[in-house]
Amino acid sequence: MDKQEVEMARDLKGRHIQLIALGGTIGTGLFMGAGSSIKLAGPGIIWIYMLTGVFAFLIMRALGELLLSDTSQHSFINFIEKYVGVDASYIAGWTYWVSWITIAMGDLTATGIYIQYWFPSIPQWIPDLVFLLIIWGLNSITVKAFGETEFWFAMIKIVAIIGLIVLGIVLIAVHFKTPMGHASLSNLVNHGGWFPTGPKNAILAFQMVFFAFVGVEIVGVTASETKNPKKIIPKAINDIPTRIMLFYVGSLLVVMSIYPWVNFSGAESPFVKVFAAVGIPAAAGIINFVVLTASASALNSSIFTTSRMIYALTSENNYFHKLSRAQVPSRAVNLSVAIISLAVVLNGVLQGKVFGFITSVATTTFIVIYALMIIAHLRYKKTVTKPLASDAFKMPGAPFTDYLILAFLAFIFVVLFMQTTTMYAALGTIIWFIVLILWRIREKKRNI
Repeated sequence: MDKQEVEMARDLKGRHIQLIALGGTIGTGLFMGAGSSIKLAGPGIIWIYMLTGVFAFLIMRALGELLLSDTSQHSFINFIEKYVGVDASYIAGWTYWVSWITIAMGDLTATGIYIQYWFPSIPQWIPDLVFLLIIWGLNSITVKAFGETEFWFAMIKIVAIIGLIVLGIVLIAVHFKTPMGHASLSNLVNHGGWFPTGPKNAILAFQMVFFAFVGVEIVGVTASETKNPKKIIPKAINDIPTRIMLFYVGSLLVVMSIYPWVNFSGAESPFVKVFAAVGIPAAAGIINFVVLTASASALNSSIFTTSRMIYALTSENNYFHKLSRAQVPSRAVNLSVAIISLAVVLNGVLQGKVFGFITSVATTTFIVIYALMIIAHLRYKKTVTKPLASDAFKMPGAPFTDYLILAFLAFIFVVLFMQTTTMYAALGTIIWFIVLILWRIREKKRNI
Protein backbone atom coordinates (compact mmCIF):
# COMPACT_ATOMS: atom_id res chain seq x y z
CA MET A 1 0.00 0.00 0.00
CA ASP A 2 1.22 3.50 -0.80
CA LYS A 3 2.76 5.37 2.12
CA GLN A 4 0.27 8.22 1.75
CA GLU A 5 -2.57 5.78 2.32
CA VAL A 6 -1.33 4.65 5.71
CA GLU A 7 -0.15 7.93 7.21
CA MET A 8 -2.16 10.92 8.30
CA ALA A 9 -1.80 13.91 6.01
CA ARG A 10 0.75 16.58 6.91
CA ASP A 11 -1.45 19.41 5.67
CA LEU A 12 -1.09 21.86 8.55
CA LYS A 13 0.96 24.95 7.73
CA GLY A 14 2.90 27.24 10.04
CA ARG A 15 0.04 29.70 10.34
CA HIS A 16 -2.28 26.83 11.31
CA ILE A 17 0.03 25.65 14.11
CA GLN A 18 0.57 29.17 15.43
CA LEU A 19 -3.15 29.84 15.63
CA ILE A 20 -3.97 26.37 17.00
CA ALA A 21 -1.40 26.94 19.74
CA LEU A 22 -2.96 30.33 20.41
CA GLY A 23 -6.42 28.78 20.50
CA GLY A 24 -5.11 26.38 23.13
CA THR A 25 -4.41 29.29 25.48
CA ILE A 26 -7.68 31.17 24.88
CA GLY A 27 -10.83 29.19 25.34
CA THR A 28 -13.84 28.38 27.45
CA GLY A 29 -11.76 28.32 30.63
CA LEU A 30 -11.10 32.05 30.24
CA PHE A 31 -14.36 33.25 28.73
CA MET A 32 -16.72 31.17 30.86
CA GLY A 33 -14.60 30.09 33.81
CA ALA A 34 -13.26 33.57 34.60
CA GLY A 35 -16.63 34.52 36.10
CA SER A 36 -16.39 31.83 38.77
CA SER A 37 -12.73 32.64 39.41
CA ILE A 38 -13.37 36.37 39.83
CA LYS A 39 -16.31 35.75 42.16
CA LEU A 40 -14.19 33.39 44.25
CA ALA A 41 -10.91 35.30 44.57
CA GLY A 42 -11.68 38.88 43.55
CA PRO A 43 -9.18 40.98 41.54
CA GLY A 44 -6.31 38.92 42.94
CA ILE A 45 -7.28 36.36 40.31
CA ILE A 46 -4.97 38.32 37.98
CA TRP A 47 -1.94 37.28 40.04
CA ILE A 48 -3.16 33.68 40.10
CA TYR A 49 -3.45 33.69 36.29
CA MET A 50 0.08 35.06 36.01
CA LEU A 51 1.56 32.46 38.35
CA THR A 52 -0.29 29.58 36.71
CA GLY A 53 0.75 30.95 33.32
CA VAL A 54 4.41 30.70 34.33
CA PHE A 55 3.96 27.00 35.05
CA ALA A 56 2.04 26.48 31.81
CA PHE A 57 4.97 27.99 29.92
CA LEU A 58 7.51 25.80 31.74
CA ILE A 59 5.46 22.68 30.99
CA MET A 60 5.44 23.65 27.34
CA ARG A 61 9.19 24.25 27.32
CA ALA A 62 9.73 20.75 28.69
CA LEU A 63 7.42 19.37 26.03
CA GLY A 64 9.14 21.42 23.33
CA GLU A 65 12.54 20.01 24.23
CA LEU A 66 11.15 16.47 24.06
CA LEU A 67 9.46 17.06 20.71
CA LEU A 68 12.57 18.50 19.12
CA SER A 69 14.71 15.64 20.39
CA ASP A 70 12.90 13.36 17.93
CA THR A 71 10.54 15.03 15.45
CA SER A 72 9.50 11.67 14.00
CA GLN A 73 7.33 11.04 17.06
CA HIS A 74 3.65 11.95 16.82
CA SER A 75 3.00 13.28 20.33
CA PHE A 76 4.27 13.49 23.89
CA ILE A 77 2.65 10.08 24.59
CA ASN A 78 5.49 8.52 22.58
CA PHE A 79 8.03 10.15 24.86
CA ILE A 80 6.21 8.97 27.98
CA GLU A 81 6.40 5.44 26.57
CA LYS A 82 10.09 5.81 25.75
CA TYR A 83 11.23 7.35 29.04
CA VAL A 84 8.63 6.27 31.64
CA GLY A 85 7.36 2.97 30.25
CA VAL A 86 4.70 1.28 28.14
CA ASP A 87 2.26 0.99 31.04
CA ALA A 88 2.61 4.70 31.81
CA SER A 89 2.01 5.61 28.17
CA TYR A 90 -1.07 3.37 28.11
CA ILE A 91 -2.52 5.17 31.14
CA ALA A 92 -1.46 8.57 29.81
CA GLY A 93 -2.88 7.95 26.36
CA TRP A 94 -6.35 6.86 27.42
CA THR A 95 -6.45 9.44 30.20
CA TYR A 96 -5.54 12.16 27.74
CA TRP A 97 -8.36 11.00 25.52
CA VAL A 98 -10.83 11.16 28.43
CA SER A 99 -9.43 14.59 29.38
CA TRP A 100 -10.26 16.01 25.99
CA ILE A 101 -13.63 14.29 25.94
CA THR A 102 -14.54 16.10 29.17
CA ILE A 103 -13.17 19.40 27.83
CA ALA A 104 -15.28 18.97 24.72
CA MET A 105 -18.34 18.39 26.90
CA GLY A 106 -17.56 21.61 28.76
CA ASP A 107 -17.11 23.52 25.51
CA LEU A 108 -20.36 22.11 24.17
CA THR A 109 -22.12 23.13 27.37
CA ALA A 110 -20.77 26.67 27.02
CA THR A 111 -22.01 27.02 23.43
CA GLY A 112 -25.57 26.35 24.55
CA ILE A 113 -25.27 28.95 27.33
CA TYR A 114 -23.98 31.57 24.89
CA ILE A 115 -26.76 30.90 22.38
CA GLN A 116 -29.30 31.42 25.16
CA TYR A 117 -28.02 35.00 25.49
CA TRP A 118 -29.90 35.72 22.24
CA PHE A 119 -32.56 33.02 22.47
CA PRO A 120 -33.28 32.42 26.16
CA SER A 121 -36.38 30.34 25.43
CA ILE A 122 -34.50 27.70 23.39
CA PRO A 123 -33.51 24.63 25.46
CA GLN A 124 -29.73 24.45 25.87
CA TRP A 125 -29.41 20.96 24.36
CA ILE A 126 -30.66 22.10 20.92
CA PRO A 127 -27.77 24.47 20.05
CA ASP A 128 -25.42 21.94 21.65
CA LEU A 129 -26.54 19.31 19.15
CA VAL A 130 -26.36 21.69 16.17
CA PHE A 131 -22.81 22.82 16.95
CA LEU A 132 -21.63 19.27 17.56
CA LEU A 133 -22.93 18.16 14.16
CA ILE A 134 -21.22 21.09 12.39
CA ILE A 135 -17.84 20.49 14.05
CA TRP A 136 -18.18 16.75 13.41
CA GLY A 137 -18.55 17.43 9.70
CA LEU A 138 -15.52 19.74 9.59
CA ASN A 139 -13.30 17.16 11.31
CA SER A 140 -14.45 14.41 8.96
CA ILE A 141 -13.42 16.18 5.73
CA THR A 142 -9.66 16.81 5.76
CA VAL A 143 -6.89 17.85 8.14
CA LYS A 144 -6.66 21.08 6.17
CA ALA A 145 -10.36 21.78 6.84
CA PHE A 146 -9.67 21.49 10.56
CA GLY A 147 -6.63 23.77 10.27
CA GLU A 148 -8.47 26.45 8.30
CA THR A 149 -11.46 26.39 10.65
CA GLU A 150 -9.25 26.71 13.71
CA PHE A 151 -7.22 29.46 12.05
CA TRP A 152 -10.27 31.67 11.54
CA PHE A 153 -11.80 30.83 14.91
CA ALA A 154 -8.57 31.89 16.60
CA MET A 155 -8.31 34.99 14.43
CA ILE A 156 -11.76 36.11 15.58
CA LYS A 157 -10.70 35.65 19.21
CA ILE A 158 -7.49 37.62 18.76
CA VAL A 159 -9.09 40.57 16.99
CA ALA A 160 -12.01 40.70 19.41
CA ILE A 161 -9.93 40.53 22.60
CA ILE A 162 -7.55 43.21 21.33
CA GLY A 163 -10.58 45.32 20.42
CA LEU A 164 -12.07 44.69 23.87
CA ILE A 165 -8.85 45.75 25.58
CA VAL A 166 -8.53 48.90 23.45
CA LEU A 167 -12.17 49.86 24.06
CA GLY A 168 -11.73 49.14 27.75
CA ILE A 169 -8.67 51.37 27.97
CA VAL A 170 -10.66 54.19 26.35
CA LEU A 171 -13.54 53.73 28.81
CA ILE A 172 -11.09 53.75 31.73
CA ALA A 173 -9.26 56.82 30.38
CA VAL A 174 -12.48 58.86 30.13
CA HIS A 175 -13.84 57.47 33.43
CA PHE A 176 -16.92 56.15 31.66
CA LYS A 177 -19.97 56.17 33.95
CA THR A 178 -21.45 52.74 34.67
CA PRO A 179 -24.40 51.67 36.85
CA MET A 180 -21.83 50.89 39.56
CA GLY A 181 -19.80 54.11 39.37
CA HIS A 182 -17.05 55.02 36.93
CA ALA A 183 -14.56 52.93 34.97
CA SER A 184 -11.23 53.24 36.76
CA LEU A 185 -8.20 51.17 37.73
CA SER A 186 -9.10 51.96 41.33
CA ASN A 187 -12.01 49.51 41.01
CA LEU A 188 -9.41 46.76 41.30
CA VAL A 189 -8.73 47.60 44.96
CA ASN A 190 -11.70 49.72 46.08
CA HIS A 191 -13.78 46.74 47.10
CA GLY A 192 -11.65 45.02 49.70
CA GLY A 193 -8.19 45.08 48.12
CA TRP A 194 -6.54 42.47 45.88
CA PHE A 195 -7.70 39.41 47.84
CA PRO A 196 -10.92 40.54 49.55
CA THR A 197 -12.38 37.05 49.98
CA GLY A 198 -9.44 35.70 51.96
CA PRO A 199 -6.54 33.29 51.34
CA LYS A 200 -8.68 30.13 51.26
CA ASN A 201 -10.81 31.36 48.38
CA ALA A 202 -7.70 32.50 46.53
CA ILE A 203 -6.31 28.98 46.85
CA LEU A 204 -9.60 27.45 45.68
CA ALA A 205 -9.51 29.65 42.56
CA PHE A 206 -6.37 27.88 41.34
CA GLN A 207 -8.48 24.95 40.12
CA MET A 208 -10.52 26.96 37.61
CA VAL A 209 -7.49 29.01 36.55
CA PHE A 210 -5.54 25.81 35.95
CA PHE A 211 -8.43 24.56 33.83
CA ALA A 212 -8.20 27.73 31.73
CA PHE A 213 -4.71 26.67 30.63
CA VAL A 214 -5.30 22.98 29.96
CA GLY A 215 -5.06 22.27 26.27
CA VAL A 216 -2.03 24.48 25.69
CA GLU A 217 -0.08 21.30 24.89
CA ILE A 218 -2.16 20.70 21.78
CA VAL A 219 0.78 22.08 19.79
CA GLY A 220 2.48 18.79 20.71
CA VAL A 221 -0.34 16.72 19.24
CA THR A 222 -0.35 18.77 16.03
CA ALA A 223 3.45 18.53 15.74
CA SER A 224 3.19 15.33 13.72
CA GLU A 225 1.11 17.11 11.10
CA THR A 226 3.29 20.15 10.44
CA LYS A 227 5.97 20.27 7.77
CA ASN A 228 8.64 22.19 9.68
CA PRO A 229 8.42 21.38 13.42
CA LYS A 230 11.98 22.51 14.25
CA LYS A 231 11.09 26.05 13.27
CA ILE A 232 7.42 26.23 14.18
CA ILE A 233 7.29 24.56 17.61
CA PRO A 234 9.86 26.83 19.37
CA LYS A 235 8.14 29.96 18.09
CA ALA A 236 4.68 28.74 19.11
CA ILE A 237 5.89 27.91 22.63
CA ASN A 238 7.98 31.04 23.18
CA ASP A 239 5.01 33.22 22.27
CA ILE A 240 2.97 31.83 25.17
CA PRO A 241 4.11 34.41 27.83
CA THR A 242 3.10 37.29 25.55
CA ARG A 243 -0.28 35.71 24.96
CA ILE A 244 -0.85 35.20 28.69
CA MET A 245 -0.02 38.82 29.51
CA LEU A 246 -2.17 40.22 26.71
CA PHE A 247 -5.16 37.91 26.56
CA TYR A 248 -5.51 36.80 30.17
CA VAL A 249 -4.02 39.51 32.35
CA GLY A 250 -4.84 42.38 29.99
CA SER A 251 -8.46 41.42 29.43
CA LEU A 252 -9.17 40.73 33.11
CA LEU A 253 -7.56 44.01 34.19
CA VAL A 254 -9.81 45.89 31.77
CA VAL A 255 -12.97 43.98 32.71
CA MET A 256 -12.57 44.48 36.47
CA SER A 257 -11.56 48.12 36.05
CA ILE A 258 -14.74 48.88 34.11
CA TYR A 259 -17.06 46.91 36.37
CA PRO A 260 -16.22 46.03 40.00
CA TRP A 261 -15.56 42.36 40.64
CA VAL A 262 -18.37 42.07 43.22
CA ASN A 263 -20.95 42.13 40.40
CA PHE A 264 -19.77 38.98 38.61
CA SER A 265 -21.17 35.47 38.94
CA GLY A 266 -20.12 32.06 37.67
CA ALA A 267 -23.25 31.63 35.58
CA GLU A 268 -22.26 33.98 32.74
CA SER A 269 -19.25 35.30 30.88
CA PRO A 270 -17.81 38.39 32.62
CA PHE A 271 -16.86 39.80 29.20
CA VAL A 272 -20.46 39.80 28.01
CA LYS A 273 -21.79 41.08 31.36
CA VAL A 274 -19.47 44.11 31.39
CA PHE A 275 -20.57 45.49 28.04
CA ALA A 276 -24.22 44.72 28.66
CA ALA A 277 -24.02 46.48 32.03
CA VAL A 278 -22.36 49.65 30.74
CA GLY A 279 -25.11 50.14 28.19
CA ILE A 280 -23.37 48.97 25.01
CA PRO A 281 -25.65 46.12 23.92
CA ALA A 282 -24.10 45.91 20.45
CA ALA A 283 -20.66 45.38 21.99
CA ALA A 284 -22.11 42.83 24.40
CA GLY A 285 -23.63 40.93 21.49
CA ILE A 286 -20.34 41.00 19.60
CA ILE A 287 -18.42 39.72 22.62
CA ASN A 288 -21.00 36.97 23.09
CA PHE A 289 -20.41 35.95 19.47
CA VAL A 290 -16.67 35.89 20.14
CA VAL A 291 -16.96 33.71 23.23
CA LEU A 292 -19.29 31.47 21.23
CA THR A 293 -16.62 31.04 18.52
CA ALA A 294 -14.06 30.41 21.28
CA SER A 295 -16.14 27.49 22.54
CA ALA A 296 -16.65 26.21 18.99
CA SER A 297 -12.90 26.53 18.44
CA ALA A 298 -12.13 24.57 21.60
CA LEU A 299 -14.68 21.91 20.62
CA ASN A 300 -13.04 21.70 17.20
CA SER A 301 -9.62 21.17 18.80
CA SER A 302 -11.04 18.61 21.22
CA ILE A 303 -12.50 16.41 18.48
CA PHE A 304 -9.27 16.70 16.48
CA THR A 305 -7.16 15.70 19.50
CA THR A 306 -9.34 12.83 20.77
CA SER A 307 -9.61 11.24 17.32
CA ARG A 308 -5.81 11.33 16.89
CA MET A 309 -5.36 9.78 20.32
CA ILE A 310 -7.72 6.89 19.51
CA TYR A 311 -5.84 6.33 16.24
CA ALA A 312 -2.50 6.31 18.06
CA LEU A 313 -3.68 4.08 20.91
CA THR A 314 -5.27 1.34 18.83
CA SER A 315 -3.45 -1.38 16.92
CA GLU A 316 -3.26 -1.55 13.13
CA ASN A 317 -5.96 -4.24 12.97
CA ASN A 318 -8.34 -2.32 15.21
CA TYR A 319 -11.61 -1.04 13.72
CA PHE A 320 -10.80 2.54 14.78
CA HIS A 321 -7.25 2.48 13.40
CA LYS A 322 -8.37 3.24 9.85
CA LEU A 323 -7.99 6.33 7.68
CA SER A 324 -10.49 7.69 5.21
CA ARG A 325 -9.57 8.54 1.62
CA ALA A 326 -8.82 12.06 2.83
CA GLN A 327 -6.27 10.54 5.28
CA VAL A 328 -8.41 11.41 8.29
CA PRO A 329 -9.10 8.88 11.12
CA SER A 330 -12.86 9.22 10.51
CA ARG A 331 -13.88 6.21 12.60
CA ALA A 332 -12.00 7.61 15.56
CA VAL A 333 -13.67 10.98 14.95
CA ASN A 334 -17.07 9.27 14.97
CA LEU A 335 -16.39 7.50 18.28
CA SER A 336 -15.24 10.70 19.99
CA VAL A 337 -18.27 12.63 18.75
CA ALA A 338 -20.61 9.85 19.91
CA ILE A 339 -19.27 10.04 23.47
CA ILE A 340 -19.13 13.86 23.52
CA SER A 341 -22.80 13.86 22.53
CA LEU A 342 -23.59 12.62 26.06
CA ALA A 343 -23.19 16.28 27.06
CA VAL A 344 -26.28 17.05 25.00
CA VAL A 345 -28.26 14.62 27.15
CA LEU A 346 -26.70 15.86 30.40
CA ASN A 347 -27.51 19.47 29.59
CA GLY A 348 -31.07 18.48 28.88
CA VAL A 349 -31.41 16.76 32.27
CA LEU A 350 -28.99 18.59 34.60
CA GLN A 351 -29.15 22.18 33.42
CA GLY A 352 -26.71 24.53 35.15
CA LYS A 353 -24.77 21.77 36.93
CA VAL A 354 -22.65 20.25 34.17
CA PHE A 355 -19.90 22.82 33.51
CA GLY A 356 -18.37 22.99 37.01
CA PHE A 357 -18.22 19.23 37.43
CA ILE A 358 -16.69 18.70 34.00
CA THR A 359 -13.92 21.26 34.59
CA SER A 360 -12.98 19.49 37.82
CA VAL A 361 -12.69 16.13 36.06
CA ALA A 362 -10.55 17.67 33.31
CA THR A 363 -8.31 19.36 35.88
CA THR A 364 -7.65 16.08 37.71
CA THR A 365 -6.82 14.13 34.58
CA PHE A 366 -4.54 16.84 33.19
CA ILE A 367 -2.60 16.95 36.46
CA VAL A 368 -1.62 13.32 35.84
CA ILE A 369 -0.87 13.94 32.14
CA TYR A 370 1.41 16.89 32.85
CA ALA A 371 3.12 15.06 35.71
CA LEU A 372 3.96 12.10 33.45
CA MET A 373 5.19 14.53 30.78
CA ILE A 374 7.55 16.17 33.28
CA ILE A 375 8.77 12.80 34.57
CA ALA A 376 9.51 11.84 30.95
CA HIS A 377 11.49 15.06 30.55
CA LEU A 378 13.48 14.36 33.71
CA ARG A 379 14.41 10.88 32.50
CA TYR A 380 15.18 12.15 29.02
CA LYS A 381 17.69 14.62 30.46
CA LYS A 382 19.43 11.80 32.30
CA THR A 383 19.82 9.77 29.10
CA VAL A 384 21.31 12.53 26.94
CA THR A 385 25.02 11.84 26.48
CA LYS A 386 25.72 13.92 23.37
CA PRO A 387 24.43 17.22 21.95
CA LEU A 388 21.07 17.00 20.19
CA ALA A 389 19.07 19.39 18.04
CA SER A 390 16.79 20.01 21.02
CA ASP A 391 19.70 21.47 23.00
CA ALA A 392 18.99 24.79 21.31
CA PHE A 393 15.59 24.75 23.01
CA LYS A 394 16.37 23.52 26.52
CA MET A 395 13.93 23.68 29.39
CA PRO A 396 15.01 26.71 31.51
CA GLY A 397 16.36 25.79 34.95
CA ALA A 398 15.96 22.02 34.58
CA PRO A 399 15.85 19.82 36.59
CA PHE A 400 14.92 22.28 39.38
CA THR A 401 12.00 23.65 37.35
CA ASP A 402 10.79 20.10 36.66
CA TYR A 403 10.49 19.42 40.38
CA LEU A 404 8.88 22.82 40.91
CA ILE A 405 6.21 21.94 38.33
CA LEU A 406 5.55 18.58 40.02
CA ALA A 407 5.10 20.38 43.36
CA PHE A 408 2.68 22.84 41.75
CA LEU A 409 0.65 20.00 40.22
CA ALA A 410 0.49 18.28 43.62
CA PHE A 411 -0.77 21.55 45.10
CA ILE A 412 -3.58 21.77 42.52
CA PHE A 413 -4.53 18.16 43.27
CA VAL A 414 -4.84 18.95 46.99
CA VAL A 415 -6.97 22.02 46.18
CA LEU A 416 -9.50 19.75 44.44
CA PHE A 417 -10.29 18.14 47.81
CA MET A 418 -11.05 21.45 49.49
CA GLN A 419 -14.64 21.75 48.18
CA THR A 420 -17.39 19.20 47.62
CA THR A 421 -17.99 19.49 43.85
CA THR A 422 -14.34 19.27 42.89
CA MET A 423 -13.70 16.53 45.48
CA TYR A 424 -16.35 14.26 43.91
CA ALA A 425 -14.84 14.89 40.48
CA ALA A 426 -11.36 14.08 41.78
CA LEU A 427 -12.57 10.89 43.46
CA GLY A 428 -14.37 9.86 40.29
CA THR A 429 -11.19 10.39 38.30
CA ILE A 430 -9.20 8.32 40.79
CA ILE A 431 -11.70 5.49 40.23
CA TRP A 432 -11.06 5.88 36.48
CA PHE A 433 -7.34 5.35 37.07
CA ILE A 434 -7.96 2.28 39.21
CA VAL A 435 -10.21 0.76 36.51
CA LEU A 436 -7.67 1.63 33.81
CA ILE A 437 -4.80 0.02 35.73
CA LEU A 438 -6.85 -3.12 36.40
CA TRP A 439 -7.83 -3.32 32.74
CA ARG A 440 -4.18 -2.97 31.75
CA ILE A 441 -3.20 -5.81 34.10
CA ARG A 442 -5.98 -7.96 32.60
CA GLU A 443 -4.76 -7.25 29.06
CA LYS A 444 -1.18 -8.14 29.92
CA LYS A 445 -2.28 -11.46 31.48
CA ARG A 446 -4.30 -12.32 28.38
CA ASN A 447 -1.26 -11.70 26.18
CA ILE A 448 1.07 -13.93 28.18
